[in-house]
Amino acid sequence: MEKTQYIVALEIGSSKIVGAIAEKSQTGYVSVNHLEEEKLPNCVRYGCVQNVENTKNAINRIFKKLGNSVDGIITDAYVSISGRSVHSEPQEVTRNLDSSVQITDEIIKRIINSNTSSGSKDYEIIQVVPRLYKVDNDETDNPSGRFGSQIEIGLNNIVAKPQLRRNLDHVMSSTVKVKDYLVTPLVVAEQILSNDEKALGCMLVDIGAETTDIAIFKNKALVYLNTLPLGGRNLTRDMANGLQIVEDNAELVKKNITNPLDPSSEGVIVAGVNSQKAANYITSRMREIIANINKQISYANLTNDDIKTIVLIGGGSMLKGVQEEIAKTTKIKVRNGSYPSTLNILDHNINRLEYIEIFALLAKGAEIIPSNFTCLERNNYGDGPNWEPTTEQPQPEIEEPKPSPELKKEKKNIFSWFKNKASNLLDETDDDNN
Repeated sequence: MEKTQYIVALEIGSSKIVGAIAEKSQTGYVSVNHLEEEKLPNCVRYGCVQNVENTKNAINRIFKKLGNSVDGIITDAYVSISGRSVHSEPQEVTRNLDSSVQITDEIIKRIINSNTSSGSKDYEIIQVVPRLYKVDNDETDNPSGRFGSQIEIGLNNIVAKPQLRRNLDHVMSSTVKVKDYLVTPLVVAEQILSNDEKALGCMLVDIGAETTDIAIFKNKALVYLNTLPLGGRNLTRDMANGLQIVEDNAELVKKNITNPLDPSSEGVIVAGVNSQKAANYITSRMREIIANINKQISYANLTNDDIKTIVLIGGGSMLKGVQEEIAKTTKIKVRNGSYPSTLNILDHNINRLEYIEIFALLAKGAEIIPSNFTCLERNNYGDGPNWEPTTEQPQPEIEEPKPSPELKKEKKNIFSWFKNKASNLLDETDDDNN
């Protein structure tokens, strides 16, 4: 029996698709040594798959490379789900109970699962996250084990447009089995935010290529989740359109300006573009994104004083000066996110902050994977064809064929002719000597 469990995760983003594989030992040690990615800028828009065929082919290439890296075949994967339609809808569920019956985890789970309809007909529930519990109007972190005549559960229904999940199903049906869909911002928050941060008030901000995910926590619970249709690519496109350059060149300029959020800095030429002009476009759009991020706090019915920390991840957060600009606008302490502490990244080539999301998915997969399950089937070459060594046996002597009687007679006649001829020659020689 295979002692090592393999966990495979797949993140489908708007600019690229990333797959990775982790190994979990019997002692619980989880290591990551293999990661593959494919740039796919126009097949996924705002987190939703648009071109099923190209996306499927890219995923199959990723899985094949990952399988080859560990001499096996990928059979299952934990797949990310995110996109601009993903958000939370609060809902309260109340149930009357027999006060003589103890509340159990099974009762709580059954009540939560009974909530199957979204508040809007245009959305479907993809996950339900408990927000608060009350037993006979007494708020508690965990009602399990208590007695009461009534329980109230505050829920966050995580919903999305049906097309988001439907398109993912179309893609994955031609690749490998989906072990589970994982809501990316929730998994990342669970893996990289501390319990103290979630208790005191924390906002996770993931600035991607075309979307920005916002997850707000207070009193250890998810309060609010939303996805903004804005990201790092908006900066690039504004610059490309304004300066009349191609997007690839604009992206290069954006990443190499010394002060991209400071239009007053001295202008220098970067890739043929005046950095001061480029900074004007970058600053204008980034300030719009930051203003929208800041508004989410009030949409969650909180104030900025309720949030003690903002944690930044995603490619857009790596732009120089973004952390300082968000701190200045929100008046909240800002830090960059880091890897899940439960993972060991063994390959320094993939040990990069841009992969926090896929690492978080792997860490979550390692937590929830059944003990008798693995996402990979190892190649089984066996012992080759059955064969046994043989000892060399002596070969029988080959009997020369016996000549036929006719051949014997013919040989005898020829011999007699030669004998007579030789005798005559001798006789002739004697006559000459005489």
